[in-house]
Amino acid sequence: MYFYAARQPILDRNKELYAYELLFRDGLENAFPDVDGDEATSRMVEGSQFSFGLDDFLGDKPGFINFTLDTLQKKYPSMLPKEQVVIEILETVQPGKRLLAECQQLKEQGYVLALDDYIHQGVWRHFYPFIDIIKIDFRSTAADTINDIKLALTDFPHIKLLAEKVETNEEFQLALDMGFSYFQGYFFSKPEMMQSKALAPAQMTLAELLYETSKADMDLNKITQVFQRDVHLSYKLLRYSNSAIFKRRTEIETIKQALVVLGQAELKKFLSLLFTSQISSDKPAELMRMSMTRARFAEGLAELHGKVDTAKAFLTGLMSLMDAILDEPIDSVMNKLPLAKEIKEALIEKKGLLADYIQLIQHYEKAQWKEANQAINTLQLPNDKVPDSYHTAVQWANEQMKALGD
Repeated sequence: MYFYAARQPILDRNKELYAYELLFRDGLENAFPDVDGDEATSRMVEGSQFSFGLDDFLGDKPGFINFTLDTLQKKYPSMLPKEQVVIEILETVQPGKRLLAECQQLKEQGYVLALDDYIHQGVWRHFYPFIDIIKIDFRSTAADTINDIKLALTDFPHIKLLAEKVETNEEFQLALDMGFSYFQGYFFSKPEMMQSKALAPAQMTLAELLYETSKADMDLNKITQVFQRDVHLSYKLLRYSNSAIFKRRTEIETIKQALVVLGQAELKKFLSLLFTSQISSDKPAELMRMSMTRARFAEGLAELHGKVDTAKAFLTGLMSLMDAILDEPIDSVMNKLPLAKEIKEALIEKKGLLADYIQLIQHYEKAQWKEANQAINTLQLPNDKVPDSYHTAVQWANEQMKALGD
């Protein structure tokens, strides 16, 4: 049996990562809606025990995991650490005595509980003492209904509201004003405002290095000189090349030695990551992590496909969230950077195989398994290897975040 998962970020009021919702399935063909809630939850719990570690997907953040009444009564939550999970009660579960008993017991055991796609009914008041988070579909729930819910929660200030399906910055601002504490959706991957940002000197240096390393005949001496002009950049290079990621037998002592040991492919990757991390320094760390996951996943797809240069695929994935990072339209961002024509066409015009990779990656991010499966078939990628490529990308991004940290 093959197992794979996707995740969707949940942010707090400062747009910092609060948690993930984990969306687990047993392969593209068996994905929702072909798998019912009981089976999906059962396989997710089994997978977390035998196929992967929750740390791989969550890092140090909690994970929202869906549960049906049947899986709650079978005590599946007790197989998961209470510090790492939020027990999310599916909207298909009706309020009743059996559910109330399960909620009370889970609360006594120290679990955090959330109600998914909440439909307001008076009977839920009996559950409020045990519920920590109520998730509301922000697009389909009327403002008057939200106000009614807030009024009903007056005596239960511990309960936080989470707005689901927040797709634009305007909706995020509105949800903020209405008192929501958490937000789920893809609003943060779109520009908040239409403005132009100049790149700082250090960022321009990195852009220059990106250009130099993209040449067929890389001038090692020239690149060494560029590094030597920037102490901070040199430190980052030496620290990165000495990272446990590479399992080097000898320590690196000079800039040139670091460049030689890394090699052109790893150097390109390092510069791309560093460029992205520098210009996203005032943004939620999740944007950087998401960019790196996209980069490695795109590279993995190119490796499986054998039709596109893997380095170009990597850089395309990494640059695909640059509009969100710079709060600027993607075409404006691309005009500032010395990138290959194929990369710019993929990100601006959504054309070519690289654009197809990004679209497939986005289907994974949103757990759109049917669309992902169609894309995989259209591209003629090996169906059984794509999920593993995604899992590898998530783990790799986590490792890189640690390696690039100060």
